Amino acid sequence: MPTMEQMVQELWDRDQILQCLHRYARGVDRFDRDLILSAFHPDALDEHGKFVGTPEEFCDWALDMHQNAQLSHQHCLLNHTCDLDGDTAHAETYFMFTAMNRKGKPLTIGGGRYIDRLEKRDGAWRIAARVTLRDWSNLDSIPDPSDLSTMTSTAHLLNAAERAFMNAGRGPSRDQNDPSYERPLTLDPKRRDGYKALIQKG
Repeated sequence: MPTMEQMVQELWDRDQILQCLHRYARGVDRFDRDLILSAFHPDALDEHGKFVGTPEEFCDWALDMHQNAQLSHQHCLLNHTCDLDGDTAHAETYFMFTAMNRKGKPLTIGGGRYIDRLEKRDGAWRIAARVTLRDWSNLDSIPDPSDLSTMTSTAHLLNAAERAFMNAGRGPSRDQNDPSYERPLTLDPKRRDGYKALIQKG
C-alpha cells in the first residue's frame, strides 16, 4: 500500500505531465515559441509526419507551416493515459486538430495521438521523445493504410522522396504493435539526418 506521501507525489507528477502537454498545445496555437520549448528537454527528438528533429527545429518548421497554411487553428487534447516509472513516464494523448485554411477547403479537421516518453530532470517533467500518429482526417478519398502520406490533407503536395521518408517512419496500428506500447519509446537519430538531407534537396 503506497503511503500518503507517495500518493501525493504521484498526483503531482501526473498533473505536471498534463500541464507540460497543455503548454505544448497552447504554444503552437498562440505561436509562442518559448512556451512550446518549455514542453521539451533540449535534446528531445520529435517525429511528426514528414518532419523529424529537435524542439528548436520543430518550432521553425511548425510555426512557419501553420502561419503560411492557416488563418487559425486549434490543437485539442482528449483521452490521456500515462504510465509512471520513477522519473520516466510514457504517455499517450489523443488530439483533434482543426484549422481554417488560407487556400483550398476552408476547414481541415483530423485526429491522432501524441506518443511521448517524458523524463523528470531537476524536478521538471518534459518530453524527451515524441512520435505523432495520425489516425483520421476529413480527406476527399479513402486513404491507403500502407501509405502514411495519404493520411495528410496535403498529400497532393508531397513529392516521391517525402512520401518515401514518411513511410519509413512509424504509423498507427490497431493492435499491440502500435508505437504506444514501445518501452522505452526511442527515436533513431538517423531519421533526423534523413529529414535534414531531404529538405536540403528541396
